[in-house]
Amino acid sequence: MKTLKHWGLAAAGLMLTTAAAADELNGANTGWILTSTALVLFMTLPGLALFYGGLVRSKNVLSVLMQCFTIACVASVLWFVVGYSIAFTEGNAFMGSLSARAFLVGVGEDTLSGDIPETLFVMFQMTFAIITPALIVGGFAERMRFSAVVLFSALWLLVVYAPVTHWVWGGGWLAEMGLLDFAGGTVVHVTAGVAALVAALVLGNRNGFPTTAMPPHNLTMTMTGAGMLWVGWFGFNAGSALAANGDAAMAMLVTHLSAAAGAFTWLTIEWIRFGKPSALGAVTGMVAGLGTITPASGFVGPAGALVIGISAGVICFYATMTIKQVLKIDDSLDVFPVHGVGGILGTFMAGIFASDQLGLFSGQGYAEGMTMSSQVGVQLIGIGATFVYTAIVTFVLLKVVQLICGLRVSPEEETEGLDIVGHNESGYDI
Repeated sequence: MKTLKHWGLAAAGLMLTTAAAADELNGANTGWILTSTALVLFMTLPGLALFYGGLVRSKNVLSVLMQCFTIACVASVLWFVVGYSIAFTEGNAFMGSLSARAFLVGVGEDTLSGDIPETLFVMFQMTFAIITPALIVGGFAERMRFSAVVLFSALWLLVVYAPVTHWVWGGGWLAEMGLLDFAGGTVVHVTAGVAALVAALVLGNRNGFPTTAMPPHNLTMTMTGAGMLWVGWFGFNAGSALAANGDAAMAMLVTHLSAAAGAFTWLTIEWIRFGKPSALGAVTGMVAGLGTITPASGFVGPAGALVIGISAGVICFYATMTIKQVLKIDDSLDVFPVHGVGGILGTFMAGIFASDQLGLFSGQGYAEGMTMSSQVGVQLIGIGATFVYTAIVTFVLLKVVQLICGLRVSPEEETEGLDIVGHNESGYDI
């Protein structure tokens, strides 16, 4: 049976110590988290950038690559300045201190977070802070001003991502309740998915959507990025164990199984419905499987992961069809139906398959005093709170950015393409 410390508070790195204290540096754990940190950054640059870049039209490919690249730069600096302090220092139930670790004061070579260097923990969590706002790019792709992207991403990181991280991993109110979110179902996928949906609604649809076909311009690029995401996700999930141990190994195994099941389920549905499976469907199902297993990856077993992956393929497929074809919402690259719905589904199912009483489908067991019903109740509270907070604050931030610099390019600029309009460059010189 796991303890609450094992699940959340240990991963949050709350107990900051020095090398002279009781905790000592663990070389094996440090080596694994160094590797995981590189893998998670690899997910954004180049993984997500290429994945998204191939999905847009050729006149906008460079703009998407630039947005991902620039968000990585801005998020890194903000994490150093105050983001890490808000997320991972003692404060109140809703956010950490604005000053305790601002500019990483007090963080040195000998400062530990658990049994790894705190500098490494800062860097590992920084990569999560980079990819989360970058995911939102898919919701407003091909129509948002570059200046608006930069300003919105910066503000969103500080007032949405960092506080929610504190709630879940920094000892905040959801951590105290015992929410199971191993690697970011609520912190990353629900926040990014909901923000993308709100952005798509506020900006409105792309010119011509949904009557004009807007197919991906380079699925080879997208498939390449998808492969990088699959590999990088091992750092995302298995790295969240913050140790080179059996928990990390199990997280890696269940992550892979869920991705494979999600991809094959999605392409099978397409095969049955449309007569042919598509490469786009396969990679979208893979991302759905990865996003859905993320919150559950440290708590469920292989059989549970297979069910989660299959469920992700089915539910996220129909969520995508509903958003685009029924509701006519132009979430351009399907961020909400894949990441948002996947994060919600995975966070909910973690509360079920974490049980150690399900036979073949048993997981790691609940914390002391928790039952399936009480754990599922906590999961639903975490999902609902994250959804509502993200939606409201994202809407307000978009309106603020609109007042400062405007959100959307003009219809003429959208027709010309954001590569030329925003950067005076072209992705392809042919």
